[in-house]
Amino acid sequence: MEEKRYLKWYNKVGYGSGDVAGNVVYAFLSTFVMLYLTNTVGLNPGIVGTLIAVSKLFDGVTDIFFGSMIDKTKTKMGKAKPWMLYGYIGCAVTLIGVFAIPESLGQTAQYAWFFIAYSLLNAVFYTANNIAYSALTALITKNSKERVEMGSYRFIFAFSTSLLIQSVTIKFVEIMGGGAAGWRIVAIIYAIIGLIINTVSALSVKELPEEVLNEDASSAVDEKYSLIEAAKLLFSNRFYIMICVTYILQQIYSAMLSMGIYYMMYVLKNEDLFPVFSWAINIPLIIALVITPSLVAKWKGLYKLNLVGYTIGTIGRTLVVVAAYMGSVPLMIAFTAVAAFGMGPWQGDMNAVIANCSEYTYLTKHKRVDGTMYSCTSLGVKLGGGLGTAITGWLLEFSHFNSSLAVQPDSCLSMLHTMYLWLPVVICVIITFIMSQMNVEKANEELKNSKMPETK
Repeated sequence: MEEKRYLKWYNKVGYGSGDVAGNVVYAFLSTFVMLYLTNTVGLNPGIVGTLIAVSKLFDGVTDIFFGSMIDKTKTKMGKAKPWMLYGYIGCAVTLIGVFAIPESLGQTAQYAWFFIAYSLLNAVFYTANNIAYSALTALITKNSKERVEMGSYRFIFAFSTSLLIQSVTIKFVEIMGGGAAGWRIVAIIYAIIGLIINTVSALSVKELPEEVLNEDASSAVDEKYSLIEAAKLLFSNRFYIMICVTYILQQIYSAMLSMGIYYMMYVLKNEDLFPVFSWAINIPLIIALVITPSLVAKWKGLYKLNLVGYTIGTIGRTLVVVAAYMGSVPLMIAFTAVAAFGMGPWQGDMNAVIANCSEYTYLTKHKRVDGTMYSCTSLGVKLGGGLGTAITGWLLEFSHFNSSLAVQPDSCLSMLHTMYLWLPVVICVIITFIMSQMNVEKANEELKNSKMPETK
């Protein structure tokens, strides 16, 4: 029997466009904040990395807090939409704050300014907005195919936005006058664009009534639980832990590739190659996302597709290393594209996997915690992306990077090879192993079958 459909094509497109707003913040921040702070403001990358790491201490608590708050919210708009709408106002303001550090301040005050703006952006406003946005996957449709399609639309917009921002930002800053003023103007423009698109996205979908969401769950328990109980519900679900770890590693991986701007500038000695590599990453990802719904249907599920895809991705990144040591930039670009294509299906069906993960909690604990469950998306983005940026700051400082030098010391060049080539391969191997253990579909099916009455 075919599942009931809840969404029109424009609902899916409208929902997906929300990740334009999300990546106006995330792609801009994760790719360029370290470059802005070291090469424009003149801050120490090691100290910046430490401040980012300290900021991450707040993230785990706020992710579970906002997830729990979303689950308990009851408004005419629904549970998640108010948080998505109003959270982005704070995102816009604090994004501008991060890229508008006053030159007149002393260096200690500049570090403090950055830490406060960065922490508010990540631990508060982006958390509220992103968890709410992700949770809508489980709140506006019960159809598993539509959830996969939503994920594909979402990440097509996400990677298209990342590609655009990574390709044009450096030149855009120059056009806006360069220096601190150029970065500030670009941040303002990005924030306004994000605010408009986020609003349109939130208003393009409608949450299902709770009685519809729970009509197949007659024994569901009212979602009243404390923050500690919410954390226990999450971490008693082994698949939630797997998804969290995968998401964190994925964002560290992305942060390492985003630091490729340093690799292009100081190793390949051509910063104009950075947009080329961005195209090699994002175009194959977008192609993979377009075909992911049909692949899920053909392979009859998510588990095998994700595992095979990440295996291809790992092989691709390994070959990037080989090509780099051969000195062949064209082969590096080609294998970068192969790796990205392999990782694409997971990006497209990830929200559907999380929805299945939420169902696993309901089947085992009889609690509906959809909003709290989607905290893994925000936690992964912020903790993984932040740690990735922090690690790059520490490694640059450790290797004696000096932003005033056109030619970096050998210790720094060696570290850039490690950051851009070797660490992504190691991360891919770990994620592929986790994927091999993440068969939540099978676990749910076994639980459902075990509760079915026996027939004579």
